[in-house]
Amino acid sequence: MKNLIPRDISWLSFNARVLQEANDPTVPLKERIRFLGIFSNNMDEFFRVRVATLRRMIELGGKKANMHLEEKPQQILDQIQTIVLQQQGEFNRIWQGILEELKKEKIYLVDEKHLTKDQKVFVKKFFDEEVRSNIIPLMIESLQQLPYMREKSIYLGVVMHKKDSAYDHKYSLIEVPSKIVGRFVQLPSNKEEHYIILLEDVIRYNLPYIFSYFGYDHFSAHVCKVTKDAELDIDNDITTSFVEKIESGLKNRRKGKAVRFVYDKEMDAGLLEYLMKRLNLSRKDNIIPGGRIHNFRHFMDFPDVFTTKNTRRAAFTHPALQRSLRVTDVITEKDVMLHFPYHSFNSVIDLLREAAIDPEVTTIKITAYRLAPNSKVVNALVNAVRNGKEVVVMLELRARFDEENNLEWKERLEEDGVKVLLGLPNMKVHAKLCVIKKRSGKKIIQYGFVSTGNLNERTARVYGDHCLLTSNRNVMADINRIFRFIEDPKHGQQHLKACKTLMVCPTDMRKKIVQHINLEIKNAKSKKPASIIAKVNSLSDIQLINKLYDAAEAGVDIKLIVRGIFGAMTEQKKLKHRMHAISIVDEYLEHARVLIFHNHGKEKIYISSADWMIRNLDHRVEAAIPVTDAGIRQELKDIIHIQLRDNVKARILDNALSNNYVPSTGKKKIRSQIETYHYLHNKMQDTGEVSSN
Repeated sequence: MKNLIPRDISWLSFNARVLQEANDPTVPLKERIRFLGIFSNNMDEFFRVRVATLRRMIELGGKKANMHLEEKPQQILDQIQTIVLQQQGEFNRIWQGILEELKKEKIYLVDEKHLTKDQKVFVKKFFDEEVRSNIIPLMIESLQQLPYMREKSIYLGVVMHKKDSAYDHKYSLIEVPSKIVGRFVQLPSNKEEHYIILLEDVIRYNLPYIFSYFGYDHFSAHVCKVTKDAELDIDNDITTSFVEKIESGLKNRRKGKAVRFVYDKEMDAGLLEYLMKRLNLSRKDNIIPGGRIHNFRHFMDFPDVFTTKNTRRAAFTHPALQRSLRVTDVITEKDVMLHFPYHSFNSVIDLLREAAIDPEVTTIKITAYRLAPNSKVVNALVNAVRNGKEVVVMLELRARFDEENNLEWKERLEEDGVKVLLGLPNMKVHAKLCVIKKRSGKKIIQYGFVSTGNLNERTARVYGDHCLLTSNRNVMADINRIFRFIEDPKHGQQHLKACKTLMVCPTDMRKKIVQHINLEIKNAKSKKPASIIAKVNSLSDIQLINKLYDAAEAGVDIKLIVRGIFGAMTEQKKLKHRMHAISIVDEYLEHARVLIFHNHGKEKIYISSADWMIRNLDHRVEAAIPVTDAGIRQELKDIIHIQLRDNVKARILDNALSNNYVPSTGKKKIRSQIETYHYLHNKMQDTGEVSSN
């Protein structure tokens, strides 16, 4: 489409920024390895979702089937193949450099061919005690059908034969049980050195023992992995419960079509052709040759054997909450905004724990999209039920790749007496909301929060988000309206349409954003100050991109911070002002959504759960809350302006997808995540009370 960057090509550009972090020598070595793991995991999900979707588009041949069709899906797929191969080459180059850096720190990743005598004894014993019982070699030549290959697993494709005969050979497939045993095995080493072997190499070393029955004396084994279509097909059978549909969809996902096959380029040619044929793949498909190691996502958990330890700054309690024994007492008097991961997520958990034991609290209603393992949020809610409270949890079963976890949470919550809402037909609930009701004498008091991020204490340590704790009556009234809609969607969206303070999807957020942009356009044309600042994860909605073009053409000052997908072209002759757009990729994942409109000098400031994408604005329940407290407004603006001045981790988003860093020549270096920490921590020190968690 004219003046637009295809979303999938733009997404690959984002993943290239992740790769840049892995290549940055100023980033600690353990973090560089982690970024390789993130890149690999991102790429897996990209193929499972986006490449699979593009293939479906081609199969549909222009017929819509509940999806927004790209204009030229085959052309985009061809571009993807080219870019992915280039990025894989860069990935391999970076990894080789990191291996050399590891050696300088006396950390050695060794394979089965480079073991000392003592290490060989250890590997054989480790295999016998930990691995042997967890593998089942499959003699695939004798099987009529290729066994089901798990897409999150890696496999060793084994070729065995006798040295004196090239004809008599057999193929086998072994799933590497990294989920059970772990991917990394630390070998006996002296105190100053660390030797590590990968689990697949432990298996390689033991191949003669595994296949001793056949009498072969020559073995070769190469890693491969398959990525499958992750679309969750939900049938329309009204006699089937929603949960059964999700469970059925998950089973069908496991049987999804292969959309990518990654393999060691040294793999036996005959075995490669055999596997491709059985997976119904051709050379035109995404067949990606690579190095010896695959499934780098495990490298996010590389053993912590580094001499330089993590210097990550500890989260601290918000100063307004340090001076009170109870979070509840503070937010029933005034608004408080938490900025994760700088502020501690414990304050949210404390709020829920207080509600769980407060005899005056009657009801807690909350949305949940992605919960942490052993969730403290869930524990607080279960305790609330045990203390006689009514607890309602909107649990989104279709949170992609968390469907199985959420099915398990559903059972756990319901067993403990929590009322679980399971979402809406053809619409995900993505808003991050909580309302707590208490009866104090004859008064009903309501308080809670609206957040940009998930209620997940684990990701809150590494995701940059904002959470507004409030007892504002108008906000609470709107949250109640949203829950009434979720609880009774059959009667239409009148409850959502009745919201007066929150901007809500799918009813009015798009319309109100357009109204805000139109006002800025009107003011710019009248030679009045006009500006828009928007921070989102993704910007691909065509209508809003075109409105931004109109605004820039009229002279509106536009500044954008977009972490991921960015479909706009910032450099166009017709634009009176070039749109200033950056992406920040750093230690923390920038996940917050913030909107600031000049609005005649009376700025409208929102935090939101919604990205500027069709799926968010038209097909999800989302919420944006206006920030009205003067102090919080200034604090939020200060943080956004720190990010706009970033010249260390900010990349310029241009038409060429060049990912050039914002130049810092002659300027003070500003790394926004460090500066934001200092900014918020200084506020803490000004109170004379500092507490970290």
